[in-house]
Amino acid sequence: MTKNNKKVELLAPAGNFEKLEMAIHYGADAVYLAGKDFSLRNFSGNFTFDELYKAVKLAHDHGVKIYVACNVYSRNSEQKAITDYLDKISKINPDAIIIADPGIFMEACKVIPQIPVHLSTQSNTTNYRSVLFWEKLGVKRINTARELSLEEIKEMVFRSTVEVEAFVHGAMCISYSGRCLLSSFMERRESNRGMCCHPCRFKYAVVEEKRPGQYYPIAQDHLGSYIFNSRDLCMIEHIPDMIESGISSLKIEGRMKGINYLVSVVKVYREAIDAYYENPAKYRVKKEWLEELNSISSRGYCTGFYLGDPGQILPNYKDNKNAGHVFIGKVIENTDRQSVKIEVRNKIFRGDVIEVLSRKGPAAQDQINDIIDQNGQSIPFAQPGSIADINLVAACLRNDLIRRVDTARKG
Repeated sequence: MTKNNKKVELLAPAGNFEKLEMAIHYGADAVYLAGKDFSLRNFSGNFTFDELYKAVKLAHDHGVKIYVACNVYSRNSEQKAITDYLDKISKINPDAIIIADPGIFMEACKVIPQIPVHLSTQSNTTNYRSVLFWEKLGVKRINTARELSLEEIKEMVFRSTVEVEAFVHGAMCISYSGRCLLSSFMERRESNRGMCCHPCRFKYAVVEEKRPGQYYPIAQDHLGSYIFNSRDLCMIEHIPDMIESGISSLKIEGRMKGINYLVSVVKVYREAIDAYYENPAKYRVKKEWLEELNSISSRGYCTGFYLGDPGQILPNYKDNKNAGHVFIGKVIENTDRQSVKIEVRNKIFRGDVIEVLSRKGPAAQDQINDIIDQNGQSIPFAQPGSIADINLVAACLRNDLIRRVDTARKG
């Protein structure tokens, strides 16, 4: 248990309403999301105010909490708009608002004092005195800077009463607590205002002044050079260490990631956390968890700064982008025991070998024996965007994800 004797929270991202539904379905305890303005992921779908209201209702109906991100660093011209935005948030009544900017925090304390404030990782809280400072001002939770070890986080927990949140999985920014200016200089897209173009993922080379046009790779590698390209964080093998450090919430990165990523990661960490609490002494990492996480697109995995291993924060020079699965649809209705109605996302064919990813247990391999269109006709294939009934053996529930095992496409 955490220091408050509460089970650690699994906090998932949601870039749009569909991802929210999937995060809830696969076991998130809480979800973080944002409106159309003032968050650090402007290019995810995000939520209108009407959708935010519906999101809170849906989550609360399932016993899930909603945290709304308002974590940009604002400018003078935006102050009235931010006040208006916070006033609208008060009518939605989320479980917390995520803030980085001290000015927005001060305004939130005035406009929405009833809504708890969670401090964003962008505020780069790196020591227990900073935690005490924010605690004294009324912050209820701190999302720690990513540069910290578990030992440092443990001391923060011990010396304060606020909840401590830390990332457990996902992409890591190369810059100090995510405060990068490369995107601003290279594309005029400010990363600290939600518009990062991810220049740390670009390929770079050296050009000598008197030899224009001659590019020399910085590292001798056939893939090019990735001098800024950090690996993704993955702490699945260290869940006991994270929980026992006193962390209250384990956060998954990825509001802009696809459903395939979201579902796999939430499912694996849900099962891992539950397994730990069921029997801490006998907690073991299951092979199927590792296989599932390795099946989704990543830049290679590491443990970041948590364990004090310098080798974990070296750049990634390998190509790890092949996901190995194709997301072909999600179940929208059970029609009978061996037939389910799905929303088709990628072209499917009769005879496709597929997997059904349910909430618990390993993915169940199956085969599409038949495809029935909306007119009740058997068809050889179904196109993206259509609704079809498919015959399967595996039992399915609404919102279960279906993916193709073999990524090779048919003619």
